[in-house]
Amino acid sequence: MIIKMLKMDTFKAKLVIGLLKLLAMLNLKNAQRIGYLIGRVLWMGDSRSTKVTKDNIELCFPELSTAEQQVMIKQSLIETGKLFAEFGIVWEWPSEKTLGLIQSVKGKEHFDNSIAKGKGLIVLAPHHGNWEMVGLYLSTLKPMAALYKPPKIKALETYMSEVRGRHGSELVPTNKRGVIRLFSILSNNGMVGILPDQVPGGNGGINAPFMGVPANTIKLVARLIDRTECEVVSLCAERLPNAEGFEMIFRPADPEIYSDDIERSVAALNRSVESCIESNPEQYQWEYKRFKGVSIDGEKVYKK
Repeated sequence: MIIKMLKMDTFKAKLVIGLLKLLAMLNLKNAQRIGYLIGRVLWMGDSRSTKVTKDNIELCFPELSTAEQQVMIKQSLIETGKLFAEFGIVWEWPSEKTLGLIQSVKGKEHFDNSIAKGKGLIVLAPHHGNWEMVGLYLSTLKPMAALYKPPKIKALETYMSEVRGRHGSELVPTNKRGVIRLFSILSNNGMVGILPDQVPGGNGGINAPFMGVPANTIKLVARLIDRTECEVVSLCAERLPNAEGFEMIFRPADPEIYSDDIERSVAALNRSVESCIESNPEQYQWEYKRFKGVSIDGEKVYKK
C-alpha cells in the first residue's frame, strides 16, 4: 500500500513538472492567456477555489454591492489562473530572462534605508501578485533565507528546493530548528523572507483583525523583532496590464509592528498586508482559506 502511494506521488510530481516545462515554452502573454481561461473556467464552475474566493470577498468587502463583489470574484479567479500559468516561467526560465519581466521597482528606498541601519531585515511577502518573483528578485539584492513549507506532493520537494534556491537562497524549514536559524540570521544582520498571511498551526498564532475579520495570524514576526531588533518591509510583485510584466513594490511595515505588545504587533502585521492589497485587491490570493477555524454569528466561514 505504501509503495503504491509513493509511486502515485512520484507520478503526480512528474506530471506537475512536465506541465511546468510546457508552460515555460510560452511567453508571458500566452501564459497569461491560458491563465485567463483557467480563471474563466473556475468562475463558471463550482470548485473549492471558487467557493473560498466568494466567501472571502463577500466577508472582506461588505461595502461593495452584490454586483461589485461578483466582478471582483471573477477578476480574482482570473488573476489566480494567471499566477498558476506563470509558475512555469518563474521556475523554468533562466533567472536573467525571468528578472527581465520586471519593468519597474517602487519604494526601494525603504529597503535601502533598512539595510543601511546595519540590522537584520525581514521582508514580508504576502500572497499578492506573483510572490515567487519576490523571492527570485530579493535573492539578487542580498543573501537571504526563506521559511520553507514542504509541498503536499512530497516527490516535488527536491524540485521546488532546487528552483527556489538556485540563487543561493537558504531554505529554512518551518519547525523549531528553522526558527532558531532565523533568529541567528537576523542577529547577524541577515535578511529573511516570510509569508505573513499563512494560517499558523498549533500555538503559532493569535487572532488579529484582517480586513475587519478575526484571523489566526503568526506570532513569529513579532518574536523575531523582539529578540533581534530587526527592521521590516514588505515587497510585492504586482502584475501589470496587457502582459507587460511586473512591478516590484516595497512598502514600509506599519510602525506598530515594532510594539512590545504582541497583540498590537500582530495586528500591525495584518495592516501591513492590507496596505499591499489596497492597490490591486483582485491580485490577492482570495482562494486561500485565510479565515480557517473562524466563526461568524456561530457559523464557520468555510462550510468544508
